[in-house]
Amino acid sequence: MLDHGAHIVHKFGKIERFLNMDGKYLTILFLFTISFEIYAQWRPDQIEIIRDQWGVPHIYAPTDAQVSYGLAWAHAEDDFETIQSTLLAAKSMLGRHLGKDGAVVDYVVRLLRAKEIVEENLSKVSPKFLKLVKGYLAGMNAYAAEHPKEVFVKKAFPITVQDVFQAYVLQLALMDGADGVIADLFNGNIDHSALVGIGSNALAFSRNKTNSDHVMLAINAHQPLEGPASWYEAHLVSDEGWNIMGGLFPGGPVVFHGTNEYLGWAHTVNHPDKIDLFQLEIDSENENRYRIDDHWYDLEETRIPLYLKTIFGLKIRVKKSTFYSKYGPVIKNDKGTFAFKMSVFDEIRAIEQWYNMNKAQNLSQFKKALSKVAIPSFNIIYADKYDSIFYISNGRLPLRNPNFDWKKIVPGNTELTLSTEYHNLVDLPQLTNPKAGYLFNMNNSPFNATDSVDNLSFHDFDSTMGYRLHENNRSIRFMTLIDQYEEVNWQDFLKIKHDVTLPDSLQYNINVNLLFTMDPKIAGLAAETVRILQKWNRRSELIDVGPAHFNEFYTHLMGKKKIIDVALVQPVEMIESLHYAHNYLLENFGKIDVTLGEYQFLVRGDKALPMRGLGDVLAAMYSRPYKEGKVKGVAGESYIMLVRYPSTGLPIIETVHSYGASNRPGSPHFNDQMEMFVEQKRKSMTLDIDVVRQNAKNIYHPK
Repeated sequence: MLDHGAHIVHKFGKIERFLNMDGKYLTILFLFTISFEIYAQWRPDQIEIIRDQWGVPHIYAPTDAQVSYGLAWAHAEDDFETIQSTLLAAKSMLGRHLGKDGAVVDYVVRLLRAKEIVEENLSKVSPKFLKLVKGYLAGMNAYAAEHPKEVFVKKAFPITVQDVFQAYVLQLALMDGADGVIADLFNGNIDHSALVGIGSNALAFSRNKTNSDHVMLAINAHQPLEGPASWYEAHLVSDEGWNIMGGLFPGGPVVFHGTNEYLGWAHTVNHPDKIDLFQLEIDSENENRYRIDDHWYDLEETRIPLYLKTIFGLKIRVKKSTFYSKYGPVIKNDKGTFAFKMSVFDEIRAIEQWYNMNKAQNLSQFKKALSKVAIPSFNIIYADKYDSIFYISNGRLPLRNPNFDWKKIVPGNTELTLSTEYHNLVDLPQLTNPKAGYLFNMNNSPFNATDSVDNLSFHDFDSTMGYRLHENNRSIRFMTLIDQYEEVNWQDFLKIKHDVTLPDSLQYNINVNLLFTMDPKIAGLAAETVRILQKWNRRSELIDVGPAHFNEFYTHLMGKKKIIDVALVQPVEMIESLHYAHNYLLENFGKIDVTLGEYQFLVRGDKALPMRGLGDVLAAMYSRPYKEGKVKGVAGESYIMLVRYPSTGLPIIETVHSYGASNRPGSPHFNDQMEMFVEQKRKSMTLDIDVVRQNAKNIYHPK
């Protein structure tokens, strides 16, 4: 408890002592109740948490639900802080922990009606999967009960099934751009076309391309290195046939992408039209009344309480209104009244679909899991031991009326734009076993996923899906590299995966290719910086001079508010940013010829290691200011899993995490994988639970 002054302590001393005593007995009762329920139903003595030399949890139990219990406990041991932040956001209680910033998230959750969405759709979830979720929350509640000092907001526990699904509604909505839409609408920006996401890489090579017994898969999502969207590595094994290893997010009871004994898959962000925006027709005499065809409806107004934790530890309660229409959540601004709709608003079974994908044993079963079409977006690159590779630009996309331009804001006053049905799986862009023997996605167009001979045609698909015909630096670079190989062996595969060179023609949001042909003299004092960049080989190895200059130049150029149409930027408009980069390096490093190894670092705790990569190279790294002019990686390469599938036996798995298995500073696994990561090396992993036990550093049961 914070000390607010002797007079406050004196005034409230008796009450404080009473509450502490009361809390003590309540905690004892809670612990006893939880412990009894656990042993009666979940038998934690049957659940093994097996830690390997890197601290990665391998969790074994007789049932899938018990494994999920063990996953929750192990993940809480490693990162209870981030898990709680995710769950507090889902429960609209983050303001109680973080204050104003958290209250903003609480408001968004209520605006999205996450609670109502789950309540309306929970009956659709299968009993088997509900039991698994209950196992997960039982493990999390047990950990909270055993570690009450780690709990941020006591009222948040025990967590419920409702909370777990609300967390996924929120996370998936944010992954599909809800935060950007809401912020833009509140700020009066109604440019629907500007709403785009960020990236990842995925590769699959069949035996035809590897000319070996191995099918190869690269699982390489580019995510923030820390926070609620950062990766956690785990291995889940049960006697019910669950044996999978891969990455998941805080609060997740199943693997998001990874590999089991038979198959694996990788996700990347895709860019169909995921969000529909509507402008409502408002009654001139009543701002909370809107028209659809010949009928008038009242906006549903909800006054919601928001709790803000102050600097003194006090909680302030304020009320704000949210509005809802038949078109979805409503936001008012000076340009009108707008609603938006996303597929997560009427489907909560995405995590159940991921679970079914976890349990699939071949491509047919995997596609059956996909047929639920509950996951709202994400590309999928798939590979298996049977020499099948598969790509789909997955998405839960509405059947839209083709008479409207869905790239723009559409009228919210007619049933003709009020779509309620969705495309089936067969409608989505997908490829199976192309003749070229490889599939890839770097967040580029789904109509460029393999050799041009086998690629799909944009014209064969519903144009209202809104797929973008774009390429980026990573996809362009991959195509350049793959054209060099008739066959791809393991070393070739690694070389492609870890490539850190930009393509000759850059595909950034601003046409910076003009930089490389301009006369250095027009840059004045920054002429030497221009010469360095023009000599630069587009590589971002530690020894390279040029990446630091380019990163500072481009970041500054993108941040200039005077740039309206970035596609039309001319060399003269780049000079200010060139001067900035020149002066930045000179002032901070005392020289111009700064190498990437002097400039960019992977940082955690007291460890800072020079690091390769730039934004949008294949081995991408996005950075932010660190200290003394240096920058540190914050997103991009994070959890990497590379898999080889022989025709017989278990897959050969190599993984690495940017930091380590634990997010606790005192843990030996807080940053013990950093050296491997920056050296582009990996650790060997196995799905053989007996081998895992033999080499384990620690085996224990959740207490």
